[in-house]
Amino acid sequence: MHQSPSEGTSHQSNPAPLKRAMSTRHLVMISLGGAIGTGLFLGSGEVIAQTGPIGAIIAYFLGGLIAYMVMLCLGELAVHMPESGSFGAYASRYIGPGTGYTMTWLYWLTWSATLGTEFTAAALLMQEWFPHISVWIWTIIFAAFVFGMNMSSTRWFAESEFWLALVKVITVVAFIILGLMAIVGVLSYESYESAPLFSNLTASGWFPEGLFPIFATMLIVNFAFSGTELIGVAAGETQDPAKNVPKAINTAIWRLLIFFVGTIVVISALLPHQAAGLNAEGVSSSPFVTVFNQIGIPYAEDIIRFVIITALLSAANSGLFAASRMMWSLSYKKQLPQIFSRVNTRGIPYIAVIITMFGALPGLLSEQFSPETIFKNLLGVAAFTMVVVWMSICLSQFNFRRQWYKEGHTKDELGFAAPLFPLVPILGFVFCLITCISMVFDAEMLPGFIGCIIFIIACYISYYSLYHKK
Repeated sequence: MHQSPSEGTSHQSNPAPLKRAMSTRHLVMISLGGAIGTGLFLGSGEVIAQTGPIGAIIAYFLGGLIAYMVMLCLGELAVHMPESGSFGAYASRYIGPGTGYTMTWLYWLTWSATLGTEFTAAALLMQEWFPHISVWIWTIIFAAFVFGMNMSSTRWFAESEFWLALVKVITVVAFIILGLMAIVGVLSYESYESAPLFSNLTASGWFPEGLFPIFATMLIVNFAFSGTELIGVAAGETQDPAKNVPKAINTAIWRLLIFFVGTIVVISALLPHQAAGLNAEGVSSSPFVTVFNQIGIPYAEDIIRFVIITALLSAANSGLFAASRMMWSLSYKKQLPQIFSRVNTRGIPYIAVIITMFGALPGLLSEQFSPETIFKNLLGVAAFTMVVVWMSICLSQFNFRRQWYKEGHTKDELGFAAPLFPLVPILGFVFCLITCISMVFDAEMLPGFIGCIIFIIACYISYYSLYHKK
């Protein structure tokens, strides 16, 4: 059954309304903030090491294209039905209620798993400055900070996210500009007598590791773009979504493509590809640090460490926001006890925020076990669940548009229509599916893959045993 746009917004009269307090400026920065995190500062080097420079550029370009297709689908749905807990609601309506329920839980899992990795990584970085202070003390301090930002108000959250994300954006822009100046010889660079130009990109052949790694690393790459879909979650708390959401989607994706591909080009031109990955020195062996050091920027390591910490906190900040809104929407649909949709006077679903923080606990265990292994596995889980959610967005839009035409509507009646239907949702879905399957071929990712499949099956079983009968 189709809901008219007026019915779609009727949730404002519910017992727990969320406040519409965000503008385009906030939306763009929230999605950039969600996306520019560990994936770019730490994951990018890993991809270059595995695929070679040209392979990495292709992988990130493909990743951006996939993200763009998914966001176009999401944009169409979010403008038509701006709801908090967005893709869960769309999947319920246009795929099936069990799938909607599962997607909402999966997205919650994505971010609560990621919260653990963000806090752990930030704590590991602090430990490099203060080796005598335990990792878990830093983890608790950072968790408290992010928790505080999320509990203040939507406006405060959006504002804090704007400034945290700005630090990252400025760093990435500076990195690309300084890097390009070093490449063309305007700045001197330690390892080179003359301007290196772009000879390094193909120094060890076009695809030194073959073509397969390009697809094998797609999961890391897609995860790097994850966070862009936060625009859809935030649509329910945005002023004038019909105008602001499409604008934010276009702005965010183009900026990300420039940031990511620009970063990869600079790293690849200045570093031999084998040296770009994470080596034994842990998290601060970011290619950003190496490049800044060799250009001769003083305190490069400290600057980048500070930036990566703000990046991690900002990603955790938006992650906690997203995951708590998912719990709120489950509770609001009476699929979780009512207590989860309680909001305080500032319009924050505070119980959902508190419970989601507990989801970050696996990250706190990493000091007892090996941080790198936990980090890689949690990253795998987060990336896989994210890509499955993206598949559901493409399928929801595909079904929505077919139904829209069946009811005799035209494309022009939509507030925002994804172009090239049905090509965009189909390609988006297929690419995401290939990415998911690539996890099976990575021995390190396999436990995470199996865990995710079990989680998905458990969600469906719990939905059909608990709610379907009602």
